[in-house]
Amino acid sequence: MNTTLFAVATPATRMHVVWDWNGTVKDDLDDHVFALNETLPALGGAPVDRETYRAKHTVPIPRFYARLLGREITDQEWVSSDSAFLEHLRAQPVRVREGAAELMAALSEAGHTQSLLSLCPHDTLVREVEQADIGHFFIRIDGRTGPSGGTKAAPLTAHLEALGLTEQAHRVLLVGDAVDDADAAHANGAHAVLHTGGLHHPAKLAATGHPLTETLADAVALGLRLVQDHGTQLARA
Repeated sequence: MNTTLFAVATPATRMHVVWDWNGTVKDDLDDHVFALNETLPALGGAPVDRETYRAKHTVPIPRFYARLLGREITDQEWVSSDSAFLEHLRAQPVRVREGAAELMAALSEAGHTQSLLSLCPHDTLVREVEQADIGHFFIRIDGRTGPSGGTKAAPLTAHLEALGLTEQAHRVLLVGDAVDDADAAHANGAHAVLHTGGLHHPAKLAATGHPLTETLADAVALGLRLVQDHGTQLARA
């Protein structure tokens, strides 16, 4: 990674990056497929491959199960399957996407700030970030503390409020791998760029019209341009 990729930020050009975890910073598509296939038989479902997982994955997650099973699951089934899924997922080693740490270092060196927001359980998120030894890049880390199965819009609202960025959301870039990431960002007045290497199929992402790149580095570079162009427009207004 070229650490001179980003020019040194000024107060007018400084960006805050909110990173998604699963499927984005954490390279865990195969882990998710494995964990899902360990839980589907108890619900009467058949194992799926990577392409099926990516094509049908959605949030809230109970809707994902409904797509795979052809029926709605009960609340009790959701609780038990989610618990089993997370147990299998936690048993896998933490693998950070290639180049992610170097990219974060380059952003920090340029004067941009970063945080981490995920819908995975908070305790799990903190533990995995510690294992990956990248926690020093983030000024805040937020995982899910309430019931599972929701979307990211409300957690992002709380995340930005805690960071004091609610009124500066136009300087925020969310980098993720799911349509829900982009929807959450736009609902909060922030920018989003999605990458194609995560849990959602590239064709599904492309169909939404959201900005899309193949790598995290390209996502950040594009996002920086979007944020700075927005800032220029505001300055001219």
